[in-house]
Amino acid sequence: MSRVHILYTNDLHSHFESMPAIHTLLHRLSEQLEGEGEKVFRVDLGDHMDRFSLETEGTLGRANRAVMDVTGYELVTLGNNELLTFSKEELHDLYEKAPFEVLALNVEEVNGQRPPWIKSWEIRDVDGFRIGFLGVTIPFPQFYKLLGWQVSDPFEVLPRVVSHLRKDVHAVVILSHLGLGNDRRLAEVVPGIDVILGSHTHHLLEVPERVGNTLITGAGKFGGHVGHVMLDFDPVRQRVTGREARCLPVANIDPDPRVKDQIDLFRREAEKRLSEAIRELNRPLPIDWYAESPLGNFLADGLLQWVPDSDCALVNAGQLLGGLQAGWVTRAHLHRICPHPINPVQLVLSGRQIRRILEESLIREQQEREIRGFGFRGKKLGMMNLAGMEAEVNPLKPPGQRLERVQINGALLKEDRNYRVATIDMFTFGAGYGEFKKGKEIKYFLPEFLRDVLAHHLRQTGAPERSFRPRWRDSG
Repeated sequence: MSRVHILYTNDLHSHFESMPAIHTLLHRLSEQLEGEGEKVFRVDLGDHMDRFSLETEGTLGRANRAVMDVTGYELVTLGNNELLTFSKEELHDLYEKAPFEVLALNVEEVNGQRPPWIKSWEIRDVDGFRIGFLGVTIPFPQFYKLLGWQVSDPFEVLPRVVSHLRKDVHAVVILSHLGLGNDRRLAEVVPGIDVILGSHTHHLLEVPERVGNTLITGAGKFGGHVGHVMLDFDPVRQRVTGREARCLPVANIDPDPRVKDQIDLFRREAEKRLSEAIRELNRPLPIDWYAESPLGNFLADGLLQWVPDSDCALVNAGQLLGGLQAGWVTRAHLHRICPHPINPVQLVLSGRQIRRILEESLIREQQEREIRGFGFRGKKLGMMNLAGMEAEVNPLKPPGQRLERVQINGALLKEDRNYRVATIDMFTFGAGYGEFKKGKEIKYFLPEFLRDVLAHHLRQTGAPERSFRPRWRDSG
């Protein structure tokens, strides 16, 4: 009987504070197990990188790649944060000469070709125990296509490939960045999978799930745990006889000082790169989540200018985590107040839909809503900021009836007319306001983020001054 160990991380999202301890745990456990004559594989399941982090933003992921190298990962797959927030060229620079294999079965370029640094699968032989590793990631076809990727439905490609691999291997292990619901479905409909290493939905399965002969695992998020899977193989009967899994907490593990020092070096490099001055402000641009403020207006103005042929712009104040002080504004300042991987978008809404959104945005409970996921890195939704639009409100009326009068480009809003609205992709996913999800003719603008919109607008003559012009007025 022989035993193989798979140690994995998932959804670190650039939480560099966890990485030195993860390095210690992986190396300590690997040394122990390998000292006992057992093979260990170190694996990452994607979303290792997240551009909310200064280290990742300022080095375009090189800080993450350096930590992955020194930690000794052998196999990784790509998460949506890698594929959606970096260009193809940036990913090529990061992974082309990586010391680990990048497995992404369902990821190709739009021309149908696969870059040489992406492999469909990898077979590893451990003293006659042959294991087939496959990587798959969650498809967001409309977005990936804009970035030059074609990400196919894993349920269409996996059955054929798993069936093919089973002829040559004793076990099939999936590096899944699909989410727990899809992992469960995979286990049900695709025969021949021994283990699904799960990620994307940040699920922590301290007790693994079993569907038939398939073990489903998940080690949470942000480096709080490391996953550990054990496969037992009987060389006489040539079959897997046992599948076990556990999650190991990282909290009380001593951080590796060399990894910590390396991260500190990259942070200093990132700070230097992001110190680029964009514009000097003569006076502050403050933000208020619950009242109209200059910086909120400034972001709305920037979106209206960025997204061509738009009639107006709507964006929530909670996208901005702080204001801008008088003096020189750098890219680091913009990253600090707007770290989200959120992109501009244009969609068509009726005047009636716009009115509903504005009415809803005036309700305090709505402004105080907390949003989870969808790329949002803020704390509260906040009020709605306007550009190309003015609204009069009677605060004494009950919620849902406070909007008195709305003008777009100087003309009264017509409920049965359609308007092209510049806004943010988060709303099209149904986060915050339901009416946005009903929008038509949606056009996404990638790969730039809201902080790029802010940087561009800062360079426009008179833009800061215009942000002080009010758009919300009290009708009384």
